[in-house]
Amino acid sequence: MLRYLLEKEFKQIFRNAFISKVILVLPVVYMLIFPWVVNQEIKNLKLSIVDNDRSTFSERLIHKITASGYFHLFEYTASSADAIESVDAGKADIILEIPRDFEKDLYRSGQTNVMISANAVNGMKGGLGSVYLSGILNDFASELTAAQGIRTQSSIVEPQFKFNPTLDYKVFMIPAIFVMLLTLLTGFLPALNIVSEKEMGTTEQLNVTPMNKAIFILAKLIPYWIMGILILTITMGLAALLYGLIPGSFTTIYIYSIVYILAVSGLGIVISNYSDTMQQAMFVMFFLLLIIILLSGLFSPISSMPEWAQVITAFNPLTYFIIVMRAIYLKGSGMQELLPQFFVLCGFAVAFNVWAVLSYKKSR
Repeated sequence: MLRYLLEKEFKQIFRNAFISKVILVLPVVYMLIFPWVVNQEIKNLKLSIVDNDRSTFSERLIHKITASGYFHLFEYTASSADAIESVDAGKADIILEIPRDFEKDLYRSGQTNVMISANAVNGMKGGLGSVYLSGILNDFASELTAAQGIRTQSSIVEPQFKFNPTLDYKVFMIPAIFVMLLTLLTGFLPALNIVSEKEMGTTEQLNVTPMNKAIFILAKLIPYWIMGILILTITMGLAALLYGLIPGSFTTIYIYSIVYILAVSGLGIVISNYSDTMQQAMFVMFFLLLIIILLSGLFSPISSMPEWAQVITAFNPLTYFIIVMRAIYLKGSGMQELLPQFFVLCGFAVAFNVWAVLSYKKSR
């Protein structure tokens, strides 16, 4: 029975031109566009500079700031009042005011003060811009110590960035994009497939056959299981080809992917069991998709969320698989380090698929 049901499912998938195009086109589009668009690194901040010293040192500092790539010199104003007007009008993001006797104070005492004023309407832009600018000022102080022999009073910090030394945000996002792709294609396509069969009457014909409910669910899961592994292989190949990203262990990725696909496919079948129309299934899926993506740690760290949101993330399978993919790609972690996530994903897979079997209404 299972063999004939699988044959039916694969024929149905191959006959559907939309699904075959999605399998091939969507991974390519995601890998070409999303790593560049889904980027929280702030660049091209519009900088307004008030240089009250107009000395050699102040010119060197301004040149260093503009050469960093993070700041675009929007204007060079004569007074702080003019710079504040630019910020009020939304034309400038950050003001750097260099005081009088900037160079003289550095030569005489090794310390001086500059003022950074950030437009905090966009809190992330203002906060990160201030951090970037402070880092450049600190680096400028160390350069003066090395080149001019001036002993500056600022502390010199030399950070070491492990696992992503170039601080490339794409390296952090691409493993999570794999997870989002698998969720979309193997979690929600089965739901739409089953609901469409309900509307066409195919499910009613299957219900009158002596078919076990578990066999029916398994026949729905296996094709998307295979399709998910194929999509994952394509995206990993594109990540290696386009971005030079090679995972620490292919075996570990495939083991966790099989369990995760089983879990989200089971969730998709649960949704289809409670939906009578395509429209109803799509509304439920988009509602769940929005919640599980925002509460998965895909864009923001879970530790920075409110406590009630952190509790919800514990019931989100997306959270655990994102942790796994990032650990394998960035740290080279193996099964031993990721066993807690493995057991949790296995629990989700069992729970969702048992729920799918029990909630499937079959009439004999």
